[in-house]
Amino acid sequence: MSKKVAVILSGCGVYDGAEIHESVITLLRLDQRGAQVQCFAPDIAQLHVINHLTGEEMPESRNVLVESARIARGHVKDLREANAEDFDALIVPGGFGAAKNLSNFAIEGAGCSLQPEVLALAEAFAEAGKPVGLICISPALAAKIYGPGVTCTIGNDTDTAAAMTKMGATHADCAVGDIIEDKARKLVSTPAYMLAQSISEAASGINKLVDRVLELTHENDA
Repeated sequence: MSKKVAVILSGCGVYDGAEIHESVITLLRLDQRGAQVQCFAPDIAQLHVINHLTGEEMPESRNVLVESARIARGHVKDLREANAEDFDALIVPGGFGAAKNLSNFAIEGAGCSLQPEVLALAEAFAEAGKPVGLICISPALAAKIYGPGVTCTIGNDTDTAAAMTKMGATHADCAVGDIIEDKARKLVSTPAYMLAQSISEAASGINKLVDRVLELTHENDA
């Protein structure tokens, strides 16, 4: 029986939303493995809009849900409609949107907070003992979801790892093509574009993460 996986997107574009390559690789691998996928995003304004050609901030406002629909080809729902009971697993791709829209980690660092709907859904998966995959920068949010002692990775970025440690997480250095698993919490993380120098490098770790998350959903199968 195919598993149902919720994917939280955070906009569209590495500098102000969900990292497009990471998101597409995640969705592709889930489809290749026969999972049923539903994308969600919060119906909120982005922190800001970045010109991805120049890296400069643009004088306009965009909506995270509307922008996420670009990646999901329109098949995305308001995060307020998500219920952990309807799914077997949760995956959150990276991109600065995870640190700017799903949370304020990009601004507040260790003192950050998660967007309330994101936190509520992620905590529901954690409390139900359902597997969660966090990609790229999104593992920086793990301590806010699971509490102190959670083990995860963003690769080997010293400053980000230090902020995560200050929040109570145990950071494990990880190569781009590998994953780190907190077995007690069924949390899987991979660095992706925190380290990747190409789309194939990013895919090597993301594919492993998706495969492992899906494996974990079968642990309690009869």
